[in-house]
Amino acid sequence: MECTESHSKLSAYADGELDAAAMAQLARHLALCPDCARASEQLFALRAAVKRHAVGQAAPAFLQQRLRQALQEETKETKQVKQTPRGRKWAQLPWAWINFGVASASTAALAVTLALYLSVPSDAERLDQEIVASHFRSLMPDHLADVASSDQHTVKPWFSGKLDFSPPVVDLAQEGFPLIGGRLDYIKARPVAALAYRRHQHVLNLYVWPDGAQRDAPPRLTVRQGYHLLRWSRSGMDYRLISDLNVAELMDFQRQLTARIDRDSAP
Repeated sequence: MECTESHSKLSAYADGELDAAAMAQLARHLALCPDCARASEQLFALRAAVKRHAVGQAAPAFLQQRLRQALQEETKETKQVKQTPRGRKWAQLPWAWINFGVASASTAALAVTLALYLSVPSDAERLDQEIVASHFRSLMPDHLADVASSDQHTVKPWFSGKLDFSPPVVDLAQEGFPLIGGRLDYIKARPVAALAYRRHQHVLNLYVWPDGAQRDAPPRLTVRQGYHLLRWSRSGMDYRLISDLNVAELMDFQRQLTARIDRDSAP
Protein backbone atom coordinates (compact mmCIF):
# COMPACT_ATOMS: atom_id res chain seq x y z
CA MET A 1 0.00 0.00 0.00
CA GLU A 2 1.31 3.47 -0.93
CA CYS A 3 1.23 6.35 1.55
CA THR A 4 -1.21 8.27 -0.68
CA GLU A 5 -3.71 5.42 -0.51
CA SER A 6 -3.11 5.05 3.22
CA HIS A 7 -3.94 8.73 3.86
CA SER A 8 -7.10 8.46 1.76
CA LYS A 9 -8.36 5.64 4.00
CA LEU A 10 -7.45 7.07 7.40
CA SER A 11 -10.83 8.73 7.98
CA ALA A 12 -12.71 5.53 7.15
CA TYR A 13 -10.26 3.65 9.37
CA ALA A 14 -10.96 5.99 12.29
CA ASP A 15 -14.73 5.61 11.74
CA GLY A 16 -14.52 1.82 11.61
CA GLU A 17 -15.91 1.79 8.05
CA LEU A 18 -13.24 -0.39 6.41
CA ASP A 19 -13.88 -4.07 5.80
CA ALA A 20 -11.63 -6.65 7.44
CA ALA A 21 -9.31 -7.02 4.43
CA ALA A 22 -8.80 -3.27 4.03
CA MET A 23 -8.34 -2.90 7.79
CA ALA A 24 -5.64 -5.58 7.81
CA GLN A 25 -3.87 -4.02 4.81
CA LEU A 26 -3.87 -0.56 6.37
CA ALA A 27 -2.80 -1.88 9.78
CA ARG A 28 0.19 -3.60 8.14
CA HIS A 29 1.14 -0.35 6.42
CA LEU A 30 0.83 1.67 9.65
CA ALA A 31 3.04 -0.85 11.43
CA LEU A 32 5.80 -0.31 8.83
CA CYS A 33 5.42 3.40 8.01
CA PRO A 34 6.16 5.83 10.88
CA ASP A 35 4.85 8.85 8.92
CA CYS A 36 1.44 7.29 8.26
CA ALA A 37 1.27 5.93 11.82
CA ARG A 38 1.93 9.45 13.12
CA ALA A 39 -0.79 10.84 10.82
CA SER A 40 -3.20 8.22 12.15
CA GLU A 41 -2.40 9.15 15.76
CA GLN A 42 -2.87 12.85 14.98
CA LEU A 43 -6.26 12.13 13.39
CA PHE A 44 -7.44 10.19 16.44
CA ALA A 45 -6.15 12.96 18.73
CA LEU A 46 -7.95 15.63 16.69
CA ARG A 47 -11.24 13.75 16.71
CA ALA A 48 -10.95 13.20 20.47
CA ALA A 49 -10.25 16.91 21.02
CA VAL A 50 -13.28 17.91 18.96
CA LYS A 51 -15.43 15.44 20.86
CA ARG A 52 -14.15 16.80 24.16
CA HIS A 53 -14.22 20.54 23.46
CA ALA A 54 -16.84 21.13 20.74
CA VAL A 55 -19.57 22.24 23.11
CA GLY A 56 -22.05 25.08 22.79
CA GLN A 57 -20.83 28.49 23.92
CA ALA A 58 -22.98 31.54 24.72
CA ALA A 59 -22.38 34.64 22.61
CA PRO A 60 -20.64 37.52 24.44
CA ALA A 61 -22.89 40.34 25.69
CA PHE A 62 -21.59 42.87 23.12
CA LEU A 63 -22.33 40.45 20.27
CA GLN A 64 -25.84 39.79 21.57
CA GLN A 65 -26.45 43.58 21.68
CA ARG A 66 -25.19 44.05 18.11
CA LEU A 67 -27.45 41.26 16.87
CA ARG A 68 -30.48 42.81 18.61
CA GLN A 69 -29.73 46.21 17.06
CA ALA A 70 -29.31 44.68 13.61
CA LEU A 71 -32.65 42.87 13.92
CA GLN A 72 -34.42 46.05 15.07
CA GLU A 73 -32.99 48.05 12.16
CA GLU A 74 -33.99 45.32 9.70
CA THR A 75 -37.53 45.32 11.13
CA LYS A 76 -37.83 49.12 10.66
CA GLU A 77 -36.55 48.90 7.07
CA THR A 78 -39.00 46.09 6.30
CA LYS A 79 -41.95 48.17 7.55
CA GLN A 80 -40.85 51.15 5.46
CA VAL A 81 -40.52 49.03 2.30
CA LYS A 82 -43.99 47.55 2.77
CA GLN A 83 -45.50 51.04 2.76
CA THR A 84 -44.31 51.68 -0.83
CA PRO A 85 -46.14 50.26 -3.93
CA ARG A 86 -43.14 48.09 -4.65
CA GLY A 87 -43.12 46.98 -1.06
CA ARG A 88 -46.78 45.96 -1.24
CA LYS A 89 -45.96 43.66 -4.18
CA TRP A 90 -43.22 42.01 -2.14
CA ALA A 91 -45.64 41.60 0.75
CA GLN A 92 -47.93 39.55 -1.52
CA LEU A 93 -45.23 36.92 -2.13
CA PRO A 94 -45.80 33.49 -0.51
CA TRP A 95 -43.48 34.18 2.43
CA ALA A 96 -44.69 31.14 4.32
CA TRP A 97 -43.19 28.93 1.65
CA ILE A 98 -40.03 31.04 1.49
CA ASN A 99 -39.67 30.86 5.26
CA PHE A 100 -40.27 27.12 5.09
CA GLY A 101 -37.46 26.80 2.55
CA VAL A 102 -35.09 28.85 4.69
CA ALA A 103 -36.04 26.83 7.76
CA SER A 104 -35.52 23.58 5.84
CA ALA A 105 -32.08 24.71 4.71
CA SER A 106 -31.19 25.69 8.27
CA THR A 107 -32.44 22.35 9.57
CA ALA A 108 -30.41 20.49 6.95
CA ALA A 109 -27.28 22.46 7.89
CA LEU A 110 -27.90 21.69 11.56
CA ALA A 111 -28.38 18.00 10.73
CA VAL A 112 -25.10 17.89 8.82
CA THR A 113 -23.28 19.64 11.67
CA LEU A 114 -24.82 17.28 14.21
CA ALA A 115 -23.93 14.24 12.11
CA LEU A 116 -20.31 15.38 11.87
CA TYR A 117 -20.22 15.94 15.63
CA LEU A 118 -21.74 12.55 16.43
CA SER A 119 -19.38 10.82 13.98
CA VAL A 120 -16.46 11.68 16.27
CA PRO A 121 -15.74 8.44 18.13
CA SER A 122 -15.98 8.30 21.90
CA ASP A 123 -12.97 7.40 24.03
CA ALA A 124 -14.24 3.82 24.28
CA GLU A 125 -14.66 3.58 20.50
CA ARG A 126 -11.19 5.02 19.97
CA LEU A 127 -9.77 2.45 22.34
CA ASP A 128 -11.60 -0.34 20.53
CA GLN A 129 -10.06 0.83 17.24
CA GLU A 130 -6.60 0.77 18.82
CA ILE A 131 -7.19 -2.77 20.07
CA VAL A 132 -8.38 -3.95 16.65
CA ALA A 133 -5.38 -2.36 14.91
CA SER A 134 -3.01 -3.95 17.42
CA HIS A 135 -4.68 -7.33 16.94
CA PHE A 136 -4.21 -7.06 13.16
CA ARG A 137 -0.53 -6.17 13.61
CA SER A 138 -0.01 -9.12 15.94
CA LEU A 139 -1.23 -11.53 13.27
CA MET A 140 1.60 -10.51 10.94
CA PRO A 141 4.57 -12.92 10.84
CA ASP A 142 6.77 -12.71 13.95
CA HIS A 143 4.59 -10.07 15.62
CA LEU A 144 2.48 -12.21 17.97
CA ALA A 145 5.00 -12.62 20.80
CA ASP A 146 8.24 -10.97 21.89
CA VAL A 147 8.72 -13.85 24.32
CA ALA A 148 7.28 -17.07 22.87
CA SER A 149 6.61 -19.54 25.64
CA SER A 150 3.74 -21.51 27.12
CA ASP A 151 5.38 -21.31 30.54
CA GLN A 152 3.84 -18.53 32.61
CA HIS A 153 6.96 -18.54 34.82
CA THR A 154 8.99 -17.55 31.76
CA VAL A 155 6.57 -14.97 30.35
CA LYS A 156 5.76 -13.10 33.57
CA PRO A 157 9.40 -12.35 34.57
CA TRP A 158 10.08 -11.16 31.00
CA PHE A 159 7.85 -8.12 31.62
CA SER A 160 9.87 -7.13 34.70
CA GLY A 161 11.66 -3.83 34.07
CA LYS A 162 9.73 -3.23 30.85
CA LEU A 163 6.49 -2.10 32.51
CA ASP A 164 5.68 -0.05 35.60
CA PHE A 165 3.29 -2.78 36.78
CA SER A 166 3.26 -6.56 37.06
CA PRO A 167 0.63 -8.12 34.76
CA PRO A 168 -1.06 -11.34 35.84
CA VAL A 169 0.06 -14.19 33.59
CA VAL A 170 -1.57 -17.64 33.68
CA ASP A 171 -1.49 -20.63 31.38
CA LEU A 172 -4.92 -22.07 30.65
CA ALA A 173 -3.78 -25.09 28.62
CA GLN A 174 -5.75 -27.49 30.81
CA GLU A 175 -8.86 -25.41 30.17
CA GLY A 176 -8.26 -25.51 26.40
CA PHE A 177 -6.58 -22.10 26.01
CA PRO A 178 -2.79 -22.63 25.90
CA LEU A 179 -0.54 -19.61 26.37
CA ILE A 180 1.49 -18.67 23.27
CA GLY A 181 3.60 -15.88 24.76
CA GLY A 182 3.68 -12.20 25.57
CA ARG A 183 4.77 -8.90 24.06
CA LEU A 184 4.86 -5.21 24.78
CA ASP A 185 2.28 -3.04 23.05
CA TYR A 186 1.29 0.61 23.11
CA ILE A 187 -2.37 1.26 23.85
CA LYS A 188 -4.12 4.32 25.28
CA ALA A 189 -0.87 6.32 25.05
CA ARG A 190 0.99 3.96 27.38
CA PRO A 191 2.92 0.65 27.28
CA VAL A 192 0.74 -2.35 28.11
CA ALA A 193 1.15 -6.09 28.44
CA ALA A 194 -0.25 -8.19 25.59
CA LEU A 195 -0.70 -11.91 26.17
CA ALA A 196 -1.45 -14.28 23.29
CA TYR A 197 -3.51 -17.44 23.71
CA ARG A 198 -4.83 -20.01 21.28
CA ARG A 199 -8.08 -21.91 20.97
CA HIS A 200 -7.80 -24.46 18.14
CA GLN A 201 -7.06 -22.24 15.11
CA HIS A 202 -8.12 -19.00 16.79
CA VAL A 203 -5.77 -16.45 18.37
CA LEU A 204 -6.88 -14.52 21.45
CA ASN A 205 -5.08 -11.32 22.42
CA LEU A 206 -5.42 -10.20 26.04
CA TYR A 207 -4.31 -6.63 26.87
CA VAL A 208 -3.65 -5.66 30.48
CA TRP A 209 -2.81 -2.33 32.14
CA PRO A 210 -3.54 -0.65 35.50
CA ASP A 211 -7.06 0.66 36.02
CA GLY A 212 -6.87 4.33 36.96
CA ALA A 213 -10.40 4.29 38.41
CA GLN A 214 -9.61 1.30 40.65
CA ARG A 215 -13.18 0.12 40.21
CA ASP A 216 -14.33 -3.36 39.20
CA ALA A 217 -16.53 -3.52 36.09
CA PRO A 218 -18.26 -6.61 34.69
CA PRO A 219 -17.46 -7.94 31.19
CA ARG A 220 -18.95 -5.94 28.33
CA LEU A 221 -18.99 -7.22 24.77
CA THR A 222 -18.70 -5.20 21.55
CA VAL A 223 -18.07 -6.13 17.92
CA ARG A 224 -15.53 -4.28 15.77
CA GLN A 225 -14.50 -5.20 12.23
CA GLY A 226 -15.94 -8.69 12.69
CA TYR A 227 -14.03 -9.33 15.93
CA HIS A 228 -15.47 -9.81 19.40
CA LEU A 229 -14.04 -7.48 22.04
CA LEU A 230 -14.57 -8.11 25.72
CA ARG A 231 -13.59 -5.49 28.30
CA TRP A 232 -13.69 -5.59 32.08
CA SER A 233 -11.86 -4.28 35.15
CA ARG A 234 -10.90 -6.25 38.22
CA SER A 235 -8.58 -5.86 41.18
CA GLY A 236 -6.96 -2.70 39.88
CA MET A 237 -6.41 -3.91 36.32
CA ASP A 238 -8.10 -3.13 33.00
CA TYR A 239 -8.53 -6.03 30.58
CA ARG A 240 -9.31 -6.08 26.86
CA LEU A 241 -9.79 -9.40 25.08
CA ILE A 242 -10.17 -9.69 21.29
CA SER A 243 -10.61 -12.66 18.97
CA ASP A 244 -12.75 -14.03 16.15
CA LEU A 245 -13.66 -16.84 18.54
CA ASN A 246 -17.36 -17.31 19.22
CA VAL A 247 -18.88 -15.45 22.15
CA ALA A 248 -19.56 -18.51 24.31
CA GLU A 249 -15.94 -19.66 24.26
CA LEU A 250 -14.68 -16.09 24.68
CA MET A 251 -16.79 -15.69 27.81
CA ASP A 252 -15.57 -19.08 29.04
CA PHE A 253 -11.96 -17.89 28.65
CA GLN A 254 -12.77 -14.76 30.67
CA ARG A 255 -14.32 -16.81 33.48
CA GLN A 256 -11.46 -19.30 33.57
CA LEU A 257 -8.87 -16.51 33.51
CA THR A 258 -10.55 -14.55 36.32
CA ALA A 259 -10.91 -17.67 38.48
CA ARG A 260 -7.23 -18.55 38.04
CA ILE A 261 -6.04 -15.00 38.78
CA ASP A 262 -8.22 -14.84 41.91
CA ARG A 263 -6.95 -18.23 43.06
CA ASP A 264 -3.30 -17.40 42.44
CA SER A 265 -3.58 -14.05 44.26
CA ALA A 266 -5.40 -15.49 47.28
CA PRO A 267 -3.31 -15.51 50.49
